Amino acid sequence: MKFFIVLAANFLLVSLSTFATEVNFSRAKLTAVDVSYSLEDINGVKAIKVVKNPKVTKFDEPTFVRIQGTDFKDGTIEVKVLSRLLADAPDFARGFIGIAFRINNENSAFESIYVRPTNGRSDDIKRRNHATQYFSYPDFKFDRLRSEFPGRYESPADIGLNEWIQLKIVATGQRASLFINNADTPALIVDELKRGADTTGAIGLWVDVGTDGYFSDLRVYR
Repeated sequence: MKFFIVLAANFLLVSLSTFATEVNFSRAKLTAVDVSYSLEDINGVKAIKVVKNPKVTKFDEPTFVRIQGTDFKDGTIEVKVLSRLLADAPDFARGFIGIAFRINNENSAFESIYVRPTNGRSDDIKRRNHATQYFSYPDFKFDRLRSEFPGRYESPADIGLNEWIQLKIVATGQRASLFINNADTPALIVDELKRGADTTGAIGLWVDVGTDGYFSDLRVYR
């Protein structure tokens, strides 16, 4: 139990107004949804390791660690992520890692923004332009969005595997912006969150196929 309390101070801070309040962190506050997770120490950084259930073969699915008590609608989510490829990762794996938010009670609908670290510095310009991604489950996964709205819900970003990447998602109503590594300007702007402006729900630590994903220093500001 002592390890979890220490991790709480380093990993999860929730601000209910203009100040940050520490939240006790324990397994009771985490729910694995088609993923496995463990607590790790990466070069002195406390983190949660998350790996997708290999039996889930579809993309952009509810594959996350749900954080109980994070009822989120509008505000800011900040987290540091580090992505590696699993030894058995398929060729199309990109180190998919990010945040699910406004997750409903049944885990059957949510918004998500994630990154593809292998694409960030690719020599293939098309892949480089696909370094970030928004999707909305269940109706608007990446393939539908890419087909119907090419280039609108993904963008380039200077990121790579096996490095800590700071993600900041600012959501207000039907709009969300993604900022990377303390940048002043967003890497991705979503003007129309597909589930609408009034949805609310939990936050999740999301990964997809082939990803050995790590999350640290999660903060939520409302």
